[in-house]
Order: sequence, then structure tokens, then C-alpha cells
Amino acid sequence: MNQVDVRDEKVVDAIHQLIEQCGHTPDAYTTDLITQMIQTSLKLMLEKHDLGQLKLINRALKEMRHAYHIFNQYPDARCIAIFGSARTPEAHPDYIAAKQFSMEMTEKGWMCITGAADGIMKAGLEGARKQTSFGLSIRLPFESVTNTVMEGDPKLMMFRYFFTRKLMFISHSDAIAAFPGGVGTLDELFEVLTLMQTGKSQIVPVVLIEGEKGSYWQHWSHYMEHHVLGNGWISPEDKNFYHIAESYQDASQHILQFYRRYHSSRYVKEFLVLRLKSPISQKQVDMLSEQFAPLLEKGTMVLSGPLSEETDFLELPRLVFHHNRKRFGLVRALIDQINQY
Repeated sequence: MNQVDVRDEKVVDAIHQLIEQCGHTPDAYTTDLITQMIQTSLKLMLEKHDLGQLKLINRALKEMRHAYHIFNQYPDARCIAIFGSARTPEAHPDYIAAKQFSMEMTEKGWMCITGAADGIMKAGLEGARKQTSFGLSIRLPFESVTNTVMEGDPKLMMFRYFFTRKLMFISHSDAIAAFPGGVGTLDELFEVLTLMQTGKSQIVPVVLIEGEKGSYWQHWSHYMEHHVLGNGWISPEDKNFYHIAESYQDASQHILQFYRRYHSSRYVKEFLVLRLKSPISQKQVDMLSEQFAPLLEKGTMVLSGPLSEETDFLELPRLVFHHNRKRFGLVRALIDQINQY
């Protein structure tokens, strides 16, 4: 049998006809992306990938599609992800703090995302209540799949794979709260820190919380200071990525302060665009350019309206500069400084 080229005009035309039958026009950019996904699927068949690989790719795509479909129904919601042990007893100070914290964030207009199991996850959902909660459950043979709070809720999503589940946590969270937990909790926390440190995800506030008289994060901080930073494996400004909260109220205030003036950011070609809820003065811009000069590839920071390639939040003022794509911990410090003006 001759090998088929999925980029062949006849194949592409057939894909476009299929897309048209589903009610879309083949000239749209999104249609081009769908075409590429179908071509990739055809390549999987032509390259004779084994059954296990096909099952994994198929299931992962299904999980992502379904989760995005759920989250897309809440496009304007500010969401906080809550990580922590599934084994924390309900009488434990950490459980109580998680419940109080999620209640506090819900009262401030936020929605909560947890893993939907017991322990800290159940505490977060109890505080937030079902109508303002998302549950991202993972199938594990040795722990409960779903707690009673989220059972039967349409915002409960089931995942087979940790990597698709973590993608949904990170891509839909405007803040992260971590409570004490085991290797799963630490895996989620370090994944968030790694992605921000390397510029692979949006910078968001990360708060580390525990109940009264706890010392979990104190010991974690000692390890980070003396072994990770002390050996030069992270940079001093990387400590800006996390905040060890004194209380759940302190954690809530830290998150709200992050969004006091700062709104969001994106790259437009080589430029980093920081969207602001309110403008800052030219004098403040000049001070920022000098203070954060190590972030500049060239030029200075400038106040701007939306760039021509932007389509979102066009009403907001911008701070724009040619970023060297380095030292993202310093970008986090820049956001803090903007919020202090």
C-alpha cells in the first residue's frame, strides 16, 4: 500500500468537507487548527502506533476537551486552586484553615478548584460550597475518587492521567494555595513553581498555608533556603514566586493585593504586555525601567494602549517592554512593585 500524505490536497479537501458538514467554514483559523489535529490523528494510523499509545492519546484528548468545555462556561470567573493532602482528618487545624480560607475567597467573589477527594480537598469544597467549586478527580485504587460534596455536580471532572489534570489546574487558576501534604501535593506545587520560573505559564500568586501551630512550611522553607538556594540551584528572586502565609486571612490578602492594579499579561511577539486595571504615571514607569533593567532586552518600559495583535481587555492600559525572556522571578517582583503604586 502506498503511503498517504495527509497534507495532500485531496485529503485536506476531504477534511474541510467534513468540517463544513459540522457547520464550520474551512477558511477560519480555528478550522485550520482542527484540520491539523485530524491530520495528526491520521498520521498516528499511518505510522502504526501501538494500541497502548493510541489509547493514551485518545483518552488525554477526550479529557482535555471535556474539561475545557466545563471551564469555558465560566469565562469571567477568578479561580483559585487548592492543593493538599487527601488524608488530613476533619478535626486537624489544616482542615479547618482550608475550609476557612476557601470560604473567605468565595466571599471575595472567587471560585475554588480542588482535587475533589477527601482531606484538604473536601475542606476547600465545604468552605466554597458546591455552586462555586470545581472538582478535578483522579482515579486512584487506594483513595476515594470523589468526596460527598461534589458528587453528582456537573463541575466534577474525572481524569485518568495526572498530566491532563494538572494542566487543567494550572491553566484555569488565577492563584494557587498549597496546604501540607505528601508527594502529590509537593509535585503539584513544584510543577507550578517550575512553569512560572521557566516562563511556561502565567505568573500567579502562590500562597502556602497551614493551621495554627503548624511547622510544615517552616521546614520546607528551610530546605529551600539551605539546600536548593544555598547550592545555587535556584536564584534569589525565585523566592518571589511563593508566600508563606501567617494565616488564611494573610493568604487571602496576599492574593487580592496581587490583583490590586495588575490584571493579566501576554506576549505579543518579543514584547511582554502587562495589562493594568488603572494607569501609572510616567515617573513611575521611568523608575520601573531603571529598577528592573535586567529584564530589558533593549529599550525601556513604556505606557501603551492595546497592541494591534491584541483582542482582549482592550479598555485597559498597558505597560510594555521588550523582555529578554529571563529572570521571571524578577517579573514577579515587578508586578508587586506596580501594585504598590
